[in-house]
Amino acid sequence: MLARIHSTALLGIEAHPCEVEVDVTGRGFGIPTLVGLPDSAVKESTDRIRSALLNSGYFQPKTRTTINLAPASLRKEGPAFDLPIALGMLIADDQVAAPTAEDYLIAGELALDGRVRPVRGVLSMALCCRDQGFAGLLVPRENAEEAAVVEEIDVFGVTSLSEAAGLLSGELPLEPTTLNVQALFQQAADYNLDFAEVRGQEAVKRALTVAAAGSHNVLLLGPPGTGKTMLAKRMPTILPPLSRQESLETTQIHSAAGQLPRGRGLLATRPVRQPHHSISIAALVGGGTVPTAGEVSLAHHGVLFLDEFPEFNRPVLESLRQVIEDGQVTISRAHSSVSFPAAFMLVAAMNPCPCGYATDARKPCKCSPPQIDRYMARISGPLLERIDIHVEVPALPIEALREVREGTGSAAMREQVLQAFAAQQARFAGTPVGSNARMGTRQLRTFASLDGDGERLLRQAVSELGLSARAHDKVLRVARTIADLAGAETVTVPHLAEAIQYRRLDRAL
Repeated sequence: MLARIHSTALLGIEAHPCEVEVDVTGRGFGIPTLVGLPDSAVKESTDRIRSALLNSGYFQPKTRTTINLAPASLRKEGPAFDLPIALGMLIADDQVAAPTAEDYLIAGELALDGRVRPVRGVLSMALCCRDQGFAGLLVPRENAEEAAVVEEIDVFGVTSLSEAAGLLSGELPLEPTTLNVQALFQQAADYNLDFAEVRGQEAVKRALTVAAAGSHNVLLLGPPGTGKTMLAKRMPTILPPLSRQESLETTQIHSAAGQLPRGRGLLATRPVRQPHHSISIAALVGGGTVPTAGEVSLAHHGVLFLDEFPEFNRPVLESLRQVIEDGQVTISRAHSSVSFPAAFMLVAAMNPCPCGYATDARKPCKCSPPQIDRYMARISGPLLERIDIHVEVPALPIEALREVREGTGSAAMREQVLQAFAAQQARFAGTPVGSNARMGTRQLRTFASLDGDGERLLRQAVSELGLSARAHDKVLRVARTIADLAGAETVTVPHLAEAIQYRRLDRAL
């Protein structure tokens, strides 16, 4: 008898429909044959399934069993095919009657005792289930809330193979899993960190407010112990909230990578990724034989914080250049090409020299000019040009550190950011541009035009600082954000002057 079960194959972050065909014939030995371009994890499923069947009170078909995963041209990987294959074997062998089995998408890994273990990429499966018009989705209980984010389908979470068989046969009715998405977003507003905890550094906080308001990349430059890391880690507390679509995209990436926190059906806060400086190119931007998302994609719609910026390997840093420009990563292999979204805000921190004290008036710098030049040269000019804001984080005197009165907190900064963000949403409505940092040449000419005084100031800055065409555009984008923070319709000289002063490393070079 032939049974057909529907499942999905994960390619990048997208789930593609996959048919699991199981044919149990009346001839031959009961050794399963698995075809359809499976990887080693899928091939091993037959051993897991045999034990799961026996320990669940069923038995393995005693005649020849052929399992086909279609389409054969699409590579299948991971243990998510265990449950659909096992159910297909039971139906094809007449051990379970399930006339509605083809109405569901099914995925899950089996333990040897028949328990169903969670798998990755379930949100992508739920989206595929909705788009392909299936009645519902059958997944492990631990993945049910993640799939229930897609409200247009019925999601059933099961804990064992026998429970899944009972659901399909109608002998064990289960209620669909529901999720209060709005409550998740309300809980997401609470943060344990606050900019008020950082003493002094009001000028730096202002620069970070500008960066957050326009989604600009920012580089913090200063001696050790001045609060660069503290400042960077508090960036999410002032960023605009995730929209529903942004939350789905972010969760989809983390789910496909197996990085979704246990018990979290939806990521409702912007992600913050902080990789170590020993990271490889593949781990940062993605890669592998079967392409997987890297840190830049896991930071999609969030913050990628690179501490000790010059300590990263030069090729690793250079791999960021195209990603920052495109907002996505495309990984090509002989059999396929996979794209991962990677629209993140880069926040980097570095010392001004190898010893760290070149700009600290309290401690003498021990580095020679050639040493400082070599240290700064670890970051290429083209990469620095892609960072909109360079801001110095100075060492604070003891009086500022012992100040009783708190400085500017996250609530006040966030209020300014949301005001500027609303102006940008209205300005770019109906266009793919989501923030000032993503404005193209046409938008710059329209929304960041200057009067005569502004033109003269910009020409002088380009001449004296030696700004490239890219840096010239960065200054205008930042100036537009500063104008939005001030509630101004046009970019004026004060807005432009503040934007120019944020090109700290251009002045140093």
